Amino acid sequence: MNRQSAPHSMIQAPSGAGITEGYMPGFGNDFETEALPGALPEGMNSPQKCNYGLYGEQLSGTAFTDVRPERTWCYRIRPSVKHSGRYNRIDLPYWKSAPHIPEDVTSLGQYRWDPVPHTDQDLTWLTGMRTMTTAGDVNTQVGMASHIYLVTASMKDAYFFSADSELLVVPQEGRLRFCTELGIIDVEPQDIAILPRGLVYRVEVLEGPARGFVCENYGAKFELPGRGPIGANCMANPRDFKAPVAAFEDREVPSTLTIKWCGQFHETDLGHSPLDVVAWHGNYAPLKYDLKTYCPVGAILFDHPDPSIFTVLTAPSGQPGVANIDFVLFRERWMVAEDTFRPPWYHKNIMSELMGNIYGQYDAKPKGFVPGGMSLHNMMLPHGPDKNAFEGASNAELEPHKLDNTMSFMFETRFPQHLTLFAAQEAPLQDDYIDCWTDIEKKFDGTPGKK
Repeated sequence: MNRQSAPHSMIQAPSGAGITEGYMPGFGNDFETEALPGALPEGMNSPQKCNYGLYGEQLSGTAFTDVRPERTWCYRIRPSVKHSGRYNRIDLPYWKSAPHIPEDVTSLGQYRWDPVPHTDQDLTWLTGMRTMTTAGDVNTQVGMASHIYLVTASMKDAYFFSADSELLVVPQEGRLRFCTELGIIDVEPQDIAILPRGLVYRVEVLEGPARGFVCENYGAKFELPGRGPIGANCMANPRDFKAPVAAFEDREVPSTLTIKWCGQFHETDLGHSPLDVVAWHGNYAPLKYDLKTYCPVGAILFDHPDPSIFTVLTAPSGQPGVANIDFVLFRERWMVAEDTFRPPWYHKNIMSELMGNIYGQYDAKPKGFVPGGMSLHNMMLPHGPDKNAFEGASNAELEPHKLDNTMSFMFETRFPQHLTLFAAQEAPLQDDYIDCWTDIEKKFDGTPGKK
């Protein structure tokens, strides 16, 4: 159990004033933290009267009867029913949910995009979200969506939560602050953030413009993958995930709260900030993680292991060994395998692979896959190195080699990913991507022993 106290100020003035910062380490831990001394009840969850006139309330991220229930007890200035009123349907036209299959779009193919460019518009976390692909069904809580965010403006007295999904945020440019009910999380490139389903937050720009990737997970929560024979160490270590300390707002100002529910967006008006949790304890909380702390493992003699060894987080499905989503990281590492083609091999996969480049150069595609860009190789469609990558790796001197200046990732899902109209018609699609394999040569020679 981690316990931490913090000064009571969070953002009791306009954004940036009197902000409490701090984190508690661990993934899936039971945390406890209070922003006022004695705000957290001892030895029980629901006392007859809470200190400071607070209200006790539980936020549940799983069913009560789950094998390991995830829930957090919050002690807040107002119960959440006071943060909810009559809702008006609003439209966020670029944020789509599955099932979303436009009639005039073909998702069958290998696709790659240049970075989605910034604009001169004021774009917040909500108005700057651009859905690229959807998969599964948000109503039955299976599958996912992938997005690009373009954020130039902070949300002012405006708040959001998704009842549909958990969000995995992968920054590529700029710095963002997530002011959540449970505390403050700051992220920048080479960080990720996990925002649980149902958590209320506001997003502020610390350094802009900000651009990055989002995996919207409709299904079971992300968890650390089972390590099997790898054992207890390397990959992503639980201690490197950070949860925020308690911090709260006590502000009587006109505000709005937007909710994403079954793929639709609704807004309600409030007279105060909903970020009023003074203390909390539990294991359902936002997290941040520094991708530079990920310790990759690999072959040290021959052959190229499956990319599943680079899994940072996995969201399980109902089928053992098959993920609803895997979040996979390809970062700097040593290549040492003998008599081995070292880049990713040619393959077809039952899983759909959406990749993004955070910085640097990806080894299987030395040209064209630029930082901020994305690619999609849908289920059972072949892909692999282009000719230059193949020839280079096939003829290289196989000395130990440091693969450097690279960090890319993959959102992999068991569902086919369908392009949105934005991805097909507005995003900077590389029309010639499919041609990167056209100059691969036939090398077959039937001579026995010929390589």
